[in-house]
Amino acid sequence: MFAQAIQEVAGFTRAIHSISRNFEAKQVQRGSATLFFVNQEGYALTCKHVAQWLTQADQINKVYSQYLKGNLEGNQTKQLAYQLGLKSDKTAEMRVTFVDCVDQIKNLKFHIHPEYDLALIKFEGFQKALFSNTPKFLKDESSIQPGNMLCRLGFPFPEFSNFQLNLEKNILEWIATGNARSPRFPIEGMVTRFLGDKNGKIYGIEMSTPGLRGQSGGPLFDTEGRIIGMQSRTKHLHLGFDIEEKSIIAHGKEKKVNDYSFIHLGECIHVSVIKDFLKQHQVEFKEG
Repeated sequence: MFAQAIQEVAGFTRAIHSISRNFEAKQVQRGSATLFFVNQEGYALTCKHVAQWLTQADQINKVYSQYLKGNLEGNQTKQLAYQLGLKSDKTAEMRVTFVDCVDQIKNLKFHIHPEYDLALIKFEGFQKALFSNTPKFLKDESSIQPGNMLCRLGFPFPEFSNFQLNLEKNILEWIATGNARSPRFPIEGMVTRFLGDKNGKIYGIEMSTPGLRGQSGGPLFDTEGRIIGMQSRTKHLHLGFDIEEKSIIAHGKEKKVNDYSFIHLGECIHVSVIKDFLKQHQVEFKEG
């Protein structure tokens, strides 16, 4: 149903990869999110919470750089860490890379929506775009109704390995070897309900299936590849089908089990909100 549309949408949908670790930890955590380009000028859309996550990385790394500099100057390690607020249970270092977006990045500009989970990123200083096409946003917004089947695309399962913890320098690094990419992952779903704000304005689309971790910022599209919205978050509704202390036979033995059932529903930003935001910032886009 969505095979051709996925090929079309994949041309402008890209992964954001991150590596992070807690203070003094040797274990590196991988993370991912998604963005999609709007036009050849380097404008891309993602979630507000993803944009905030990206800017948070800069602040985290500035503090860690102060710590490393202090060590080189002979300051007492424990005292310096305490002064800078570095703790073993907090992220102390975080590196981010944008996969197959543009050939070089001299600057990033963020435009954050004041109300909804939506952000616009402007890539600056590149010579060549590495995305192959640009999207069409749905023109007739009224054509989307509960019961329509739609699809989302993103990068929820990070499999990249092009990084290392440089023990000599005590920093995380991106490296030229290893796998630099993660496979894209689509997930379909039915439109269940629309989401409205306190003034009654429709700003979102609820889906019958979850958006997966790492798909935040990814496009929601129809069978023609037209943009209907953007994956924002997933909510968890208690179904009430609770099972407590139920006896079952598992592996030949009787066991008591508990189960509390939830339905996981994806929430997407509506295409009307996205188009209004692009117009507000005078960003060119196509409709279809």
